[in-house]
Amino acid sequence: MRILLANAIHWAFFTYTLLLMVRIVGSWFPFFARHRLMYFVAFYVDPYLNIFRRIIPPIGGTLDLSPLLAFFALQIAENVLLYFLL
Repeated sequence: MRILLANAIHWAFFTYTLLLMVRIVGSWFPFFARHRLMYFVAFYVDPYLNIFRRIIPPIGGTLDLSPLLAFFALQIAENVLLYFLL
């Protein structure tokens, strides 16, 4: 049962990490920003990224380093959850 729960936690974090990647890569292509997929991804990812954007604002208005901190925080959260579960 613990292994099943650990797999579910891992896949949830993996899926959210993929959504973060889609959001970041999608922001590089302005024509893709109006796609329905990007609206969906932004709805779920932007509130999480905004937490880190308050800590590390975009440099020069264009270079956003907050996703690095967001990825790092996701990895730590997943590892802590899995450590206490297993």
